[in-house]
Amino acid sequence: MGNKKMVTIDGNTAAAHIAYAFSDVAAIYPITPSSPMGEYADSWASVGRKNLFGQKVDIIEMQSEAGAAGAVHGALSAGALTTTFTASQGLLLMIPNMHKIAGEMIPTVFHVSARSLAAQSLSIFGDHSDVMSCRNTGFAMTAASSIQETMDLALVAHLATLKAQVPFLSFFDGFRTSHEIQKVEEISYDDIKPLVETKYIERFRARAQRPDNPRLKVAAQNEDVYFQGRETVNPYYAEVPAIVQEYMDKVSKIVGRQYHLFDYVGAPDADRIIIAMGSGVDTAEWTANYLNSQGEKVGVLKVRLYRPFSAKDFVAAIPASVKKIAVLDRTKEPGSLGEPLYQDVITALAQTGRTGITVVGGRYGLSSKDFTPTQVKAVFDHLKGACFHDFTVGIVDDVTKKSLPVEEKIDVSPKGVVSCMFWGLGSDGTVGANKDSIKIIGENTDMNAQAYFSYDSKKSGGITISHLRFGKSSVNMPWLI
Repeated sequence: MGNKKMVTIDGNTAAAHIAYAFSDVAAIYPITPSSPMGEYADSWASVGRKNLFGQKVDIIEMQSEAGAAGAVHGALSAGALTTTFTASQGLLLMIPNMHKIAGEMIPTVFHVSARSLAAQSLSIFGDHSDVMSCRNTGFAMTAASSIQETMDLALVAHLATLKAQVPFLSFFDGFRTSHEIQKVEEISYDDIKPLVETKYIERFRARAQRPDNPRLKVAAQNEDVYFQGRETVNPYYAEVPAIVQEYMDKVSKIVGRQYHLFDYVGAPDADRIIIAMGSGVDTAEWTANYLNSQGEKVGVLKVRLYRPFSAKDFVAAIPASVKKIAVLDRTKEPGSLGEPLYQDVITALAQTGRTGITVVGGRYGLSSKDFTPTQVKAVFDHLKGACFHDFTVGIVDDVTKKSLPVEEKIDVSPKGVVSCMFWGLGSDGTVGANKDSIKIIGENTDMNAQAYFSYDSKKSGGITISHLRFGKSSVNMPWLI
């Protein structure tokens, strides 16, 4: 841990920093809000930056995300450690290759700045509809809630995939995490090296398709053996949760931040809790702490390993006192009985025999719709009464009447945090100036710093609002000022 290097960076930089360390090759195609990850990796390679193995990374830009995923699959098959960065429709174009990569048990990590899928219209902003479309690919999935967590969990994913031989999708919220700037601790490549177990890299390289080491890749199977082949992966997936926790523990020894597959925060004797993943859990945690200081008994369960979903670890993290749960999903599946995380929670409780809990599901924050402590309080208040399922929070739904009333506005910011808003017009330099301001504060003072820039997809000419926070206490507040 020794000499901690603090840097003021965005979430894309945090993910790319780790991905670059572990990669021989990155096959990319830009799509908002993941493009900067590929751009950073490309610019680092162009100045000769070295990965963990003392090489510069080969960056290949393809003609679509489908091509990028195919190139990733090919490079992996040739024994090169390969990664990619994507989101939204781009991730959807990778799904066919993802099924093959997972089916062939090839270790890799895809870094995804989770973004809305185009439904009634396209939107460049963040939610979980893209990553939720990948649930059946066979990729393990980790969810990070902040810039620091994005870096830490990316490291966990890269280490775990090599041991588990299961590919990972490491995701964080598009824009809200990918483009937010925070002062975080950079994990140095020197600190990472002792965590890398070379025997797993050698095992991966030994599986490469080479003339001197010919291997059969099964091209087609019929009904006599396909089913049996599909089931052979079971023991590998059964081991993934323990492997992820093992590397969470090892990374924690280096960085001093302890993670679990499911982390509970709040009152130890809470009667109402919220379960969520991504940046929303930090907002919920600030709110729970505030409400508990007012005499309530509430908590938040943060989901970090979403696939494979470990029911045993999940239930163990829920306090025995809990009577009511609201599961918040940042996506909508029209026609389903409930959104994906809600269905997993119900299933996990049923399979482990945990009864006597009322569980309702709701949606929040679609397409980066701001998710505030006031809204979190509305969800906790909803759990007090005869709460209904399939609610929304953060919008006013006067058609199907599913939205929760947002009554009392609350301010959970600690004293001493300076919050500023700067209005500008797209391309007038305001956002750039504020990025510089927050970096100056982050890098030249002992204060914590955060900046988020609210602008629309028209970019130039539209109104931009820069939200800056700084102070001695934590400013990890993923909502607008």
